[in-house]
Amino acid sequence: MTCAQAAAGHSADKRPANPVRGEAILPIAGRPCLLRPSFAALVAAEEELGSLFALVERAGDGRLCLSELAALFWHCLAERGDMTREQVGEAVVELGLAGCAAPLRALLGQILQGRA
Repeated sequence: MTCAQAAAGHSADKRPANPVRGEAILPIAGRPCLLRPSFAALVAAEEELGSLFALVERAGDGRLCLSELAALFWHCLAERGDMTREQVGEAVVELGLAGCAAPLRALLGQILQGRA
């Protein structure tokens, strides 16, 4: 279910994230939000954050900043609806680094490996 659907009260589409596509679910403001690393999303993230390869290296070295993590998640939201970037940042703080590890790993894996 996307953020927009959850906000609108729709529950019919409970399609889980597709790990083959590098998708992940990130709970934001109590709603399960789908992160989808599409080409357009990754290009937008790269325009803001610089090289995605360097981002992956920083993550691997434990040097990824919270702002970079929130920006990557923001750009990869499949549907933002009424979601604000501040809410994404608050979700990162609320979940903590451990809670963000699985969605981050899915996105970084997609960046590195692409689709099988």
